[in-house]
Amino acid sequence: MLLQALKTEQKFLFSANEGYALKHFDGTLTVKQVQENCQHKFGEEIDSTFIIQLLEKLSDLRVLSIPKKNEIQNLSAEQITKNIKLHRLKNTVQWIWHTDEYWLLRLQNLDNIAYMQVSNYDKNLILQLGNLPVENITAKYKISPQYLQELLQNLAAKGMLAGIDPPKYKKQFSILQLLFFKFRLFNPDNWLNCNINKIRFIFTTEFSFLLCIFLGFTTVIAFSKQERIYNLGQELWNSQGYSLIIPFALLMMLVVSIHELGHAFTLKHYKGVVLDIGLMFICLLPGAYTNTTDAYGLVKRRQRTLVMAAGIICQLVIWGIALCLWSILTPGNLFYKPTYLLMLAAQFTLAINLNPLNKFDGYYLLEAMTGINHLRKRSFVYYGQLWRREDSPERTEDIGILAVYAPASLLYITWLLVNLFFWIWHLYTPFFPGK
Repeated sequence: MLLQALKTEQKFLFSANEGYALKHFDGTLTVKQVQENCQHKFGEEIDSTFIIQLLEKLSDLRVLSIPKKNEIQNLSAEQITKNIKLHRLKNTVQWIWHTDEYWLLRLQNLDNIAYMQVSNYDKNLILQLGNLPVENITAKYKISPQYLQELLQNLAAKGMLAGIDPPKYKKQFSILQLLFFKFRLFNPDNWLNCNINKIRFIFTTEFSFLLCIFLGFTTVIAFSKQERIYNLGQELWNSQGYSLIIPFALLMMLVVSIHELGHAFTLKHYKGVVLDIGLMFICLLPGAYTNTTDAYGLVKRRQRTLVMAAGIICQLVIWGIALCLWSILTPGNLFYKPTYLLMLAAQFTLAINLNPLNKFDGYYLLEAMTGINHLRKRSFVYYGQLWRREDSPERTEDIGILAVYAPASLLYITWLLVNLFFWIWHLYTPFFPGK
């Protein structure tokens, strides 16, 4: 059954059993009577809590208004633990088992998807919520109340506990917002659903083979014409200078937009959900972004890797096409300079994206390939544990990557800051008195 709001475009999908029950929500029957009707209609398919779960689902979707007993921002850790028997996971929360041996909790709302990674041990604790009092849980699993408090706070912050709304964070102005900010444009999921079948051929083995041949061919062309490419760049800069910035920025925006569509369509190919797409500005350079949070829910590491690599592959294809077109055009042709600038725009954005020390595609690609979510944070936490001489819970096969990433990240940030300082120094030195 598909319900659509009268005054908005919101739509909600329900199963046949739920649809049958919803038809009885006419004010003439009690909850118990609706439950009995459903059990009579569907027999063993319906359990004794079916209608209660349906009411909670309607509440989570904000179709049905049920007064919330508490708001998370008004609850302390002690209050959350004290009221544990009143709170359990929302019935819309999904459990996903990963081949990297951890569980993911997934919660999808109308305009957001939240994930939380937990161990098998924590899963057993969470499943007891609402069934056992706090004293029994801590005693049964031999844990401290503080451990349970932290687990509950993390669940509450993600909005995964029934009866508790996630906190609403107020955005505070930061100088960094001038360097990086973004605007949400629209939800592209329905559009992606309508168009994904038109391009599924690009995910076939045959197309991948042809793509590899094409990229290999264009790489040979690039090496054979590298001197000509460099000389033309010098010539254009000397003759036109800063006038190239605007067209180059627009071409970068085009490349990044196609790049983001690559992420979106690949995630949709693997049955993921893409809830928003929009514009972003990095150091005032325009681009696009796509919310691919749902890639975390893909069970196979290969699928997550392909979602993260899809944008880079799109950039390589744009670079290859632009290079081929430019190489066959003559200098006087109308498209000679635009194809050259498009090639450079793809190459420039590719170099930025591939660096795993920036939190762009290279970083998330490394996370997907290694299976280490939150790589940067966990790398610095690992060194903190070494400093405090604590045992690390990280897997043995992950420790080498964590040990390398943190110092490499620090060295990279230091290098960036030093170069930024000297760039500013040389930029303003001519204006200093006596210079």
